[in-house]
This record gives sequence, C-alpha cells and structure tokens, in this order.
Amino acid sequence: MTVVPARSFFLFGVRGTGKSTWSRKALPGAYVVDLLDERRHQELLANPGHLALELGDLTAGSFVVLDEVQRVPALLNEVHRLIETRKLRFALLGSSARKLRAAGTNLLAGRALHKAMHPLTPKEMGRDFDLGGALRFGTLPIVVSAEDQRAVLESYVHLYVRQEIQAEALVRSLPGFVRFLPVAALFHGQVVNVSGLARDAGVARSTVEGYLEILEDTLLTIRLPAFEARLRARERRHPKLFWVDPGLVRSAKRQLGPVAAEEQGPLFEGLVLHLLRAHGEEQELYEEIFYWASAQAQATEVDFLLRRGREYLAIEVKSQERFAMSMAAGLEAIGDLSGVVRRILVYRGPRSLKTEDGIEVWPFERFATTVASGGLWP
Repeated sequence: MTVVPARSFFLFGVRGTGKSTWSRKALPGAYVVDLLDERRHQELLANPGHLALELGDLTAGSFVVLDEVQRVPALLNEVHRLIETRKLRFALLGSSARKLRAAGTNLLAGRALHKAMHPLTPKEMGRDFDLGGALRFGTLPIVVSAEDQRAVLESYVHLYVRQEIQAEALVRSLPGFVRFLPVAALFHGQVVNVSGLARDAGVARSTVEGYLEILEDTLLTIRLPAFEARLRARERRHPKLFWVDPGLVRSAKRQLGPVAAEEQGPLFEGLVLHLLRAHGEEQELYEEIFYWASAQAQATEVDFLLRRGREYLAIEVKSQERFAMSMAAGLEAIGDLSGVVRRILVYRGPRSLKTEDGIEVWPFERFATTVASGGLWP
C-alpha cells in the first residue's frame, strides 16, 4: 500500500511485511499504541476503556496507530466510539483477524477500510529484484533486508508458532500443529487433500480443517477456488493451497538450500499469484480469481482465471526457459470458455511470442511490469 487512506483503516499482513515500518513513515505524527509491548498489552487487556483516556488530548482528525490490534479485540469497541464521538482516525495494524472474528468483535463495517500489505514486488525492489533469489528466499522485507537471509527464514516459523499460535492459544495441541506445518508446505500449489494432510501430519481430519483456517486467518496461506460454471455437485473441485511467499513455504518445509527442480514450478506459480494479489486491488485487475480445470480432461488445467464483469483472462505459468506448444494445452482448451478475452503463458524464457491461435507467451519480467502498470487486460 502506497497511499494513506483519508479515513480509518485496517492494514493486515503476515509478520515481516513491514506494516509498522510503513506506518511510521506514512503517518509520522500519529499517536502509536504498540500492543507487542507487553506492559501496554496487559494494561489495555485489563481495561480497554483506558484507551479513550490516553487519547484525551488528541484533536479531531488525528491519526492513531494501533499495532497488533488482534491482541486486544475489545479495543475495537472503543475505536468505534472514538471514531463516532471524537472523529479520530485509526490505522489498525494486524497479522491476523482470527481473534477479532472469534470474539464477535465489531469490525467497524462502513467505518474503516480493509487494506492488505503483501511481500515486496519486483516494482518495489527495482534493480534489487532477482528471480532466483525470490524463489529461494522470498521477498518479505524482514528477509530481504537481512545480512543472513537463510538464518532469518529458519527462525521465522519458530517465531510465528511462538507469537501467533502459542501466545494467542489458537490450537489445543501445539505439537500437532508443528507437525502439520511442513506437511502443509508440501501442498503449496496443489489441490487441498484434507485426508492426505491429516494422514501425513498424524492428526484428525477435522483438526486439519481447523489448522488450514488458522493458516489463512494468520495470512500465511490462501485457498484458491476452482472455477465452477454449471457444474453438478459431484463435479465440483477442491481449492488449491498457496503460501503467500516462496521463502515462507520453504522455511516451513525446512528446505532452504538451492531450489530443487521439483520445487521450481510451484514456487514460480505462487510468485505469479503473489503479484496478481499484490497489484490486484490498486489496479482493479479482477473481481474474482480462480484456477480452471477441464471437465473433459482431468489433467488439463489453467493456473489462474481472472474475472472482471463478464470477461475472463486466463494465465498459465511454466518455470521452463524454453517454450513448447505442449505447455499451452490448458490455454488452448480454455479458449472455448465464453468471455475469455486474453490468454497469457508466463515463463522464464527471454522472448515474447504469440501462437497462431492467439495465445501470448510472456517472459516473467514483462508480466511483472505489465501487472504493476495495470495493463494486463486488452
């Protein structure tokens, strides 16, 4: 996010995306309440009403930053009242909305915008962006700025488990969740098989469903739905699981050496999804995003299908450096879907190409630049 909204807003993002750093630079005169400070946390947890007393001298229109707001959900009732009665504006920073929803908290519908902060993009990194490095270590600011990126990533999952899971008591069995994380990382870019996850992690199926929700609520993963047009119930497909950053999925797998051949495809696909999500809101790239699978040929898929109004844009992602027509099988098949206005294959090669039936083949660099500028649609 580059522009400060004129009104109160939530800013959610996985730990390490730089929410606090951004708020200090973007709102230099704001009053800051850091709920990672254990003393402040305990004070406001015991008496949320003290917030109003603390902000008593602020004038209407002043900004207040509540950092890690999910640690004291009851504060949102005070925030609501202060927006209405004192006309204060709030930047509500958090790495999870789980406890806020679980507590039945008023999420300030209509009074606060909901914004997201993602890992860095090639546009933000400029000349410092390196595709190989991004696939190996990801693009979280906390990692990119580190002298020893591997060491930071190795400690990230431990920090996540301690601060997000254990401290907030999100699971009953911490050992079960710890066993689950590397197994879930193996499903990055794949259709979610809950039974397989449960078997490999040694926990119940219902427990895995809860663990998947925790990963999403703490913003580490998303589940990408399948496109379903006039499908019968038995034909409905399960969503795909994606981690939000290549470095995070590799950290969860405890695999931080050079990227293995079998990792490249899912990591590259996940990086493309990251760019679509990071630029999606500001550029109004889509209203919905899916993956598409042919009802006739089970192995024929397209990685991403973007919908805007009644039009669709199909994107296939391949980690190869040389293009072959076989790589475009999914895009050829989806050409029969009504409303498809563009088909793009993103690969790691250096040249832009176009097939006889209109499929465009783009190097990753062209795709990253085009998405950032909002020029993806024809």
